[in-house]
Amino acid sequence: MVADASGLLLVDKPAGWTSHDVVSRTRKLAGTRKVGHAGTLDPMATGLLVIGFNKATRLLTYIVDTTKTYRATIRLGHTTTTDDADGEIVQTRFANAVTPEDIQRAVAALTGTIQQVPSSVSAIKIDGKRAYQRVRDGEDVEIPAREVTIHRFDVETINRADDGKTIDIEVEVECTPGTYIRALARDMGEDLNTGGYLTALRRTAVGPYTVANAATLEQLAQDFQYTDISQAAAKLFPVRTVSLAQAQDLVHGRRIEPTDDSQLHAAQLANGQLVALITDVERAGTIEAKPEIVFATLEDLTGASA
Repeated sequence: MVADASGLLLVDKPAGWTSHDVVSRTRKLAGTRKVGHAGTLDPMATGLLVIGFNKATRLLTYIVDTTKTYRATIRLGHTTTTDDADGEIVQTRFANAVTPEDIQRAVAALTGTIQQVPSSVSAIKIDGKRAYQRVRDGEDVEIPAREVTIHRFDVETINRADDGKTIDIEVEVECTPGTYIRALARDMGEDLNTGGYLTALRRTAVGPYTVANAATLEQLAQDFQYTDISQAAAKLFPVRTVSLAQAQDLVHGRRIEPTDDSQLHAAQLANGQLVALITDVERAGTIEAKPEIVFATLEDLTGASA
């Protein structure tokens, strides 16, 4: 039964749904309450949402910290209350004079490691309260800048409106977690003195996972396809094969022989069953592999080959 399994789902989130809506729907499909996701998407955004259920929710922390890729449309010529199309236009500064060279210069200025101020209507907590809720309550919100890295910011097409007053720019962005694509649109618009906001946003990749392999919620309702937790861990981490005796030690929280590698490893039995995530640590001058997260139980190991 799915309710007794653990794994990851790649969901192609539809526009208009919150990430929480997708989690709620997945709980019903999987028959379990233990469901989480690896990185929020705004309601207007579509694309890849990585969902974990049961024990696989413990893998989500490592997926959240991976690189994200987005396709987006930035419109120059207006500023909105939310830095995207869901907000109201509050200022118009037409983009008639902006050239392709101006756009490339602005993109270059926003590529690499930068200081970014998230949108005031983001989900960031300020003194325990979401920024967007403070805005709704009429408060003035100031969010400190944070360091993010834009690995790639590619301009694909530049489409000028017939009247020349607005410009739509199709872009692809690869960035570190915590980057706000809305803020990139806003900051590009400010740099060009035109204002800017997102009219479309689609997440196409999260770490090693791509939206090409994702399913819609409708498809999952017909065929609940998921990646088993052992396969998921093998895709995220180097695999170390352990013996049954070593697996039993890890389940008990005991350390085993070192991996001789500083990376986190997925410790698996020869049959591919995930036992734990392990990492080398030093104790009293001796290096050993320590279990960071244990997934298997002694009952799970029953019948496994030594």
